[in-house]
Amino acid sequence: MTTTAALAAPLTGTMVRAVGDTVPVRVAVSRLRELGCEIERVGDASPGPGAAGRIDLVTGPAGPDPGCDITWSTPSVPLTGERDVQAACGLAHLHGRARGRDRFLSIDYASVCAGVLATQAVLAAKLTLERGGPALRGSLSVAGAALMAVAPYVAEATATRGTPAVESTGQVPPFRSSDGVLFEIETLDPEAWLLFWRTLGAPMEAIATGWAPFQRRFATAVCPLPGALFDTLAARPFALVRDIAGECAVGAVPLRSPGENTEEGPASPGRLRGLDATPGPSLPPWSQSGTGPLSGLRLVEATNRVQGPLAGSVLTLLGTDTVRVEPPGGDPMRGVPPLAGGISARFAAFNRGKDAVECDLRSTEGRRAAGELAARGHVLLYNWPPGRAERFGLGVDDLMAGAPGLVHVHAEGWAGAEPGPGAPATDFSVQAHGGIADLLADDDTGPAPSLVTLTDVLGALLAAEAALAGLLLRARTGVGVAGRTALVDAARLLRWAGRGRARSNGGGTPPVADPETVARTFPEAFTRRHGVSLPRAPWTFAPLDGPLDGKARR
Repeated sequence: MTTTAALAAPLTGTMVRAVGDTVPVRVAVSRLRELGCEIERVGDASPGPGAAGRIDLVTGPAGPDPGCDITWSTPSVPLTGERDVQAACGLAHLHGRARGRDRFLSIDYASVCAGVLATQAVLAAKLTLERGGPALRGSLSVAGAALMAVAPYVAEATATRGTPAVESTGQVPPFRSSDGVLFEIETLDPEAWLLFWRTLGAPMEAIATGWAPFQRRFATAVCPLPGALFDTLAARPFALVRDIAGECAVGAVPLRSPGENTEEGPASPGRLRGLDATPGPSLPPWSQSGTGPLSGLRLVEATNRVQGPLAGSVLTLLGTDTVRVEPPGGDPMRGVPPLAGGISARFAAFNRGKDAVECDLRSTEGRRAAGELAARGHVLLYNWPPGRAERFGLGVDDLMAGAPGLVHVHAEGWAGAEPGPGAPATDFSVQAHGGIADLLADDDTGPAPSLVTLTDVLGALLAAEAALAGLLLRARTGVGVAGRTALVDAARLLRWAGRGRARSNGGGTPPVADPETVARTFPEAFTRRHGVSLPRAPWTFAPLDGPLDGKARR
């Protein structure tokens, strides 16, 4: 049987040719090399006007080759770099919303996301070949990557068309202690929020006023809090605040610089490992009648919030038949306003095209039903806290006998690198701890996490990449695969890419005024459902010998 070490590199024996010296190409090359590819570089120039580069799977002496072409813009708007993309796609507007003015991200965020999407396209093309399908050529844009990141904001804005966006009229985190420590706090529990602030002696009116904007900051990209809360923390040393936070089940996470992040990364992207199991049945062959490279494959998804659902959405847009495992009554996020067609607009942005099955995982019957559903799938994706899958009887060892060929992907937060006991692994905490807040500092603003969910979105793309790599391992070896990705992996990749030039480069495309404008600017990137603009796939694929089924981009 193939060894576990070999399984960690699903692209071993594969050669790719990289053209272009841009951030998307460099990110894709780095990811593919770590997945086992040999890399051939051809020059440093991008291949043509408007192009950001390309990645070719070298399959023979004569071209054309399968792979992925990367451009800066979609057909709607000519764009020529990261700054233009951030401006036109709403990233500059959303990143600046908390401060009341447009601000460009000082990292090449859209380009990094595009590099991961290009890696996915190459993996999907290779997997299609392994399943007996045609040689596929993918195409994506850096703008398309940015539009995935802003999609939930666009969905909400188009569901509340004409309603002014929430403005930031108070102070914005991070907080500063009496001894000068900058830090974020995090809790998803209103009772923990209340206990924390009451223990510190904050005014009750400020505590009550602050909860709504604090919990909604993931959706609004603003977090105006009463000044009394900042004053309360500024009067106390950080060690005291941290201890009280721990007692109240609240995370208090200091901001770190990139240089302070000395933890080693995983041995391979996705922490992939082959299972010590009897090979399962072969993956089903690729079907022309499907909706993309992953046509005929089944994804079982048990996720919530942003990272997990978006990872499942990426795989669904690539063609999987996806079913969500939801609690009795459905995912609570379905009912979060604004609603359109009876469902939350933000929820729809992450979950269009998926079916759902309700299972009470607190009961033996519900856990059995979920296990049987997972055993009929090809990928099981979940973003529960560590240990919960095993408590539900849905861990790798629990399912191995009945589903030896299953690809397990656990999308989590800290991956064992917690800044302290009980610190919730959420986007802004990871930005703070992972050095991203420091990278985002500029001439006008000191270190602070962006209130755009940067690591949630990039973390979702990395989880989807791990699922694709796991499926490729599964196709090449016959055995099941376990993978684990985390938000800290997204922070690590952004640190690796380093500071960009979007903020320093003047001129170019002016920033859009609101997310609703983004939907009008890029009509081909969205589909309309109940008046809401929901994202289409960022890639298109076509066989080298003719057009793919028109449903390939949904």
